[in-house]
Amino acid sequence: MRIVLAKSLLTGLLSLLASLILSFSIVPMLGGEVAGAGLIMTIVCPLVISIPASAVHFRQAEKLRRAEAAASEALQKLAIAYEELRLQSRRDGLTGLLNRSAFLEELETFSRKGVTGGLLFLDLDYFKSINDGHGHATGDEALRRTGQILAAYQGEFDIAGRLGGEEFALFQSDLTAEAMLRRCEEIRGLIDCMDFRSASGSIISVSASIGAFYCVPGFDPQECLKAADANLYKAKTSGRNRVVLSI
Repeated sequence: MRIVLAKSLLTGLLSLLASLILSFSIVPMLGGEVAGAGLIMTIVCPLVISIPASAVHFRQAEKLRRAEAAASEALQKLAIAYEELRLQSRRDGLTGLLNRSAFLEELETFSRKGVTGGLLFLDLDYFKSINDGHGHATGDEALRRTGQILAAYQGEFDIAGRLGGEEFALFQSDLTAEAMLRRCEEIRGLIDCMDFRSASGSIISVSASIGAFYCVPGFDPQECLKAADANLYKAKTSGRNRVVLSI
């Protein structure tokens, strides 16, 4: 408010100065004299008119500026909230990994960029028995722990996702066939050796079967996932807790 008042007074003084300059420049040229009532009007009128008018103008301008600032801040908060919501919609709520649609979307992007690598499709063995025997909270913890293991392998072109239920996927870029097998066995071993216990403290055995497929340049994400799924099925039917891959 003090700034508005100061601006109004300054405007009034400038108006007064302009009025005096005009009066003393024009009136003598017309044969008149700036004195008496004329001088008072020359001084009073600019002050009486300009100061209130300027105060109203500057007050409205200040309100408008504050409203624009508030609107800008609200839009910024809305954009942040929207981005957070967008990111949350791409993540699995339990594990924090990419959900199925986001995982496939990223694979599509990698394919367009010419990225190659190994696609690992894994499934926790006998997961239903964990839920049935120890409760869904224990089953959820097994999923979270598996998600933590896979999350450690994420990078610029390396992604992990939970595709549904107890099924997970991991894409590792620039892996050779031998390196892909080693990575599969490494992850299988980490899950198999996971120190996992129920709420009562009893040790629960957790293992995973893994099907893997090598993705060549320009690969089709859906076809590669289908091939990895077929290898996963072979790993399941041949005894579980093992790896089957193809190139």
